[in-house]
Amino acid sequence: MPDRDFRNDPSPRIWPRAGADPDQTDGTDESDAERRRRRARFLRDLAEARELRDRVQPRRAKTARLRHAMRMRTFRW
Repeated sequence: MPDRDFRNDPSPRIWPRAGADPDQTDGTDESDAERRRRRARFLRDLAEARELRDRVQPRRAKTARLRHAMRMRTFRW
């Protein structure tokens, strides 16, 4: 996966204001498609960050994989 320079990222990151009431909107009705696009981008960035962490800390990643496998083996339906 190529490295990305977030400073030159053309897509704007819009964060809610700290003092804004979550129930009130400022006149812009966010479309469902826009929300899904932002969510997809967030999930891609999250997956990329996890892959990077696993590459940088292989011992921790291996331990996490083993723990997860153990949890799955002992899970009861």
